[in-house]
Amino acid sequence: MRFFLLALCLTAFSMGVWADCPDYTTPSNPPTFSKPTKRSFRNFGNTILAGLYVPYHMVYDTIVKSGSNATMVGKFDYDAVFHKDLENEYIHVYIYGTAMSGWTYVGRYTTNGDGKITANLGIRATGDYIVRMVVEGDLSSADGYLTVADPGRQTVLFDVDGTLTTNDFEALADYAGIKIADAYYYAPETVNAYRNKGYQIVYLTGRPYWNTKDTREWFPLKGMKSWHYHPSSDYLGANVQAYKTDYINYLRNTVGLDIIRAYGNASTDIAAYAAGGIPKADTWIIGENAGKEGTQSITGNYSLHYNTVVASTPQASSCY
Repeated sequence: MRFFLLALCLTAFSMGVWADCPDYTTPSNPPTFSKPTKRSFRNFGNTILAGLYVPYHMVYDTIVKSGSNATMVGKFDYDAVFHKDLENEYIHVYIYGTAMSGWTYVGRYTTNGDGKITANLGIRATGDYIVRMVVEGDLSSADGYLTVADPGRQTVLFDVDGTLTTNDFEALADYAGIKIADAYYYAPETVNAYRNKGYQIVYLTGRPYWNTKDTREWFPLKGMKSWHYHPSSDYLGANVQAYKTDYINYLRNTVGLDIIRAYGNASTDIAAYAAGGIPKADTWIIGENAGKEGTQSITGNYSLHYNTVVASTPQASSCY
């Protein structure tokens, strides 16, 4: 009996520990995907739209606490400049991820006047999932990622513009060059070191949502996973400080993440992180604001920081 109880406890412990580890592998290696049957657009105007312009669809990544119902929002539009919404059309939603043997069909949804759908993904097991949304009329698609995390999961948060990239597109409100943007020296190595140590990675950016397609393509070009990525829902990316603080509060207070470090470059990052309860001792700033207001300084690039701080950071205590 004692042996049975001990084995049971060890099994439960190991399952709990495993459940606290982000699963970066499964969503990155999905099985072969079978597209739905292509049917004509419901509205002839959308046939013309899809024929003339390149799709610029996006799916908002979602992170929820274990045991919570998950929903994900998809936004469907065409053209990199005009972003004409795809209204009143069918979208098919699929999911694949941790401990799943294949793609599962979630359902068919209809876009609203803003080209959006909200898909109900239900309560999912702790883990990470890729969610694919496919337009029935032309079979164009977009992917997003769902993370289901246990409370206490240790997390490292990064701004993107001027923090991972050498150019601060966010400050200039000019995103024309982001697909070929340079990353700071040793920025990808820094992100990947945390990932390999079992930390949840969160990219929290002031970039507007319509820029997500280009941003998703940029991350793997630099050798980084593209999730969890959270852009601004404002078309112009306005009110960045308040938006970032609100999301940090959601991550900490609703999901229960333990944000052990946050990286940024702007004064709005410093203020947002502080208002969200992240200590200045754990706030690392690169660029002209480095070290200001009691934050920690990263000078020049990430190479020294990587070797003196990141490399010696232990494995995430929530994942071992």
